[in-house]
Amino acid sequence: HQATNNVGSLAGVYATQHLHVRVRGVYTNTSSVSPYRGAGRPEALYAMERLIDRAAEQTGIDRMELRRRNLITPDDMPFRTGLVFTYDSGDFPKALEKVLAESDWAGFEKGRAESSRQGRLRGIGFAFAIEIAGGPLERPFDEHAEARVDAQGGLTLFMGTHSHGQGHETSFRQIASETFGIPAECIRILYGDTDQVAFGRGTFGSRSMSSGGAALTVSANRLLGKARAIAGHLLEAHGGDIQYVQRQFHLEGTDRSVSWEQVAAAAYQTGALPPGMELGLSATAIVSTSAPTFPNSAHVCEVEIDPETGTIGIVGYWVVDDAGRVINPMLLYGQIHGGVVQGLGQVLGENICYDREGQLLSGTFMDYFMPRADQMPAIVVHSLPVPTKANPLGVKGAGEAGVVGALPAAMNAIVDALKPCGVRHLDMPCTPEKIWNLLKSRIRTRP
Repeated sequence: HQATNNVGSLAGVYATQHLHVRVRGVYTNTSSVSPYRGAGRPEALYAMERLIDRAAEQTGIDRMELRRRNLITPDDMPFRTGLVFTYDSGDFPKALEKVLAESDWAGFEKGRAESSRQGRLRGIGFAFAIEIAGGPLERPFDEHAEARVDAQGGLTLFMGTHSHGQGHETSFRQIASETFGIPAECIRILYGDTDQVAFGRGTFGSRSMSSGGAALTVSANRLLGKARAIAGHLLEAHGGDIQYVQRQFHLEGTDRSVSWEQVAAAAYQTGALPPGMELGLSATAIVSTSAPTFPNSAHVCEVEIDPETGTIGIVGYWVVDDAGRVINPMLLYGQIHGGVVQGLGQVLGENICYDREGQLLSGTFMDYFMPRADQMPAIVVHSLPVPTKANPLGVKGAGEAGVVGALPAAMNAIVDALKPCGVRHLDMPCTPEKIWNLLKSRIRTRP
């Protein structure tokens, strides 16, 4: 499922016109991998970005120069790849140069030399990430939102998406606050309650802000349109002549106005409404965006390996990310941090183990490796927003992009560190035991 539904990700950010892909599906009684962040995109980008490093080594072309020669440029947009996807926006060359500057890629060899003097191996790796978000490709799933105002002017949002730690409440409040001029702390959010929320597709596929935010934007604008009509009736004017600024409905060309609270109260009084308008002040929208989005990012990872123990230290990590219009930078960076750490966890040690009878051997955190805070660097994230036209907010997905780039960036760095020992490739996870045994075997086989 992951390989077929996300086969388009194999194209990466490169202008490769012709690609041939063969997918093999295998039935298994082990756990599904679909709940893993990215669900197929990390594997696809891992294959492409590792392939480029291998190609650079074999051709003698600098690995960054090889990427530069083949990048899709903004002038190429919209760009139809050789595999299913059509990218609508992005500035991949700018992201590349920015992340190289931020990570001081050009000055890396000084650090490598210093590590070598201390008996350690240092490496640096790069990877581009791009993924489809808010799909499916042909027609993105629709999403529901309702904005409802009570007679006192209080605003409640009923969202079809569900927040389980991403901070949706903050972002949705920001959108509504900007639209209505109501302080964010005065806006209520309801989700996950089917008694009160009529419909919702839910939270998956990095879709909540593009799809849920689009539905909220449409419902909010519809509500504001109804409020203007009520204000116009109260001011004995046409709703189209009403301007809404700072919780006041002003009649153009005059000093006459009514407040948000007055309009809210009137919405629940039959005699105060325009003829034929129903009581209440609410608006609902079920919206399907015109297309999915393609969030992308450029990653650089720097590692240091202790040959005596096989331990890998992540000493630096930089990301330049394009998630379209940024609603809340702190939440966006948190999503990217979480994805990067998840990817680094898989690189460094996460591994599901079964015995020959199919018994799970790593079923608890006593047996299963999880990355710890003291193993992670201060992840530096810079935003390079290129808004999309696929939804009213111009946002792209953010929840999965971090892990998509982390796997290949970290593995490219580890292989780069091990090149002096003759290593050209190895598979995840790179546990200390695996690295120690690998290095010892290389030392023993040297003449």
